[in-house]
Amino acid sequence: MAARETIGAAHNSKPLKEPIDTMRTLAASTLFCLVALMHAGSASAQSLSCGGTLSGVGDSKFSVVQKCGEPMSKEFVCVPRPQVAWVLSPYPGAPAQQVVTQACVPMEDWVYHRGQGNFLGIVRFYNGTIESVRDGERVR
Repeated sequence: MAARETIGAAHNSKPLKEPIDTMRTLAASTLFCLVALMHAGSASAQSLSCGGTLSGVGDSKFSVVQKCGEPMSKEFVCVPRPQVAWVLSPYPGAPAQQVVTQACVPMEDWVYHRGQGNFLGIVRFYNGTIESVRDGERVR
């Protein structure tokens, strides 16, 4: 019996992967690629091209004006964002209660004209830096 164990150990054969393991690996790989592609697509939409230079998330207002010039319009907006607060109970031993409210977060939208046939570029600033860049309506 010892001889058979030695022969089997020397053969060093790996057991075949179970079909379920293969499917899990394939599903995980597919999901990873899908998420990576979605992230790459959203990253390209988060910048404004001006004269061969890009302005994107995190850039300052000063930097955007230097690269793109003054916008065709500026508008202050109130963006509702949920805020979570915990309220302590007045009764001893009672749990705290979670309260969700909508708070107004002041932001500023700058609109850039990208030329005839192109979409307007809308740059949203929060605390003086770009928070997002999105496309507006098409200019005809």
